Amino acid sequence: MYFDDLPVGYRFEAEAEHEVTEAEIMAFAREWDPQPFHVDPEAAKASAYGGLIASGLQTIGIALRQVLDMNVWGDSSMGSSGLDEVRWKVPVRPGDRLRTRGEVLSSTPSASRPDRGRTEILYEAVNQRDEVVMSYRATQILKRQV
Repeated sequence: MYFDDLPVGYRFEAEAEHEVTEAEIMAFAREWDPQPFHVDPEAAKASAYGGLIASGLQTIGIALRQVLDMNVWGDSSMGSSGLDEVRWKVPVRPGDRLRTRGEVLSSTPSASRPDRGRTEILYEAVNQRDEVVMSYRATQILKRQV
């Protein structure tokens, strides 16, 4: 889909869920976020979380992959100018099944480049209980069909 195909209010959601495993949590965290509550199940039990949890950065990665797999705007993407209001709301634990949904919040054609526009999208990752575990706003720069 292109910039003009995504009106304000347009919603989309991943059909497939991603099950987060203990091994996946620990492998990601060992490489990118080696805090005890991500890499050590015993230390995690003694933490404020009471058990192993996924890194928030891993959760963002899972959400992005699901968005790309949906290919809502992939063919027209020119990148993103940034993320805002990143929130980790509920810890992601081993066995959680995540799916991502999005809603177009605003859409602004470029004044200086008529071949593109900026589309702000609210993304939410939800677990199998439909709890929002993470949310963020991204501004996608998308091609227009001109």
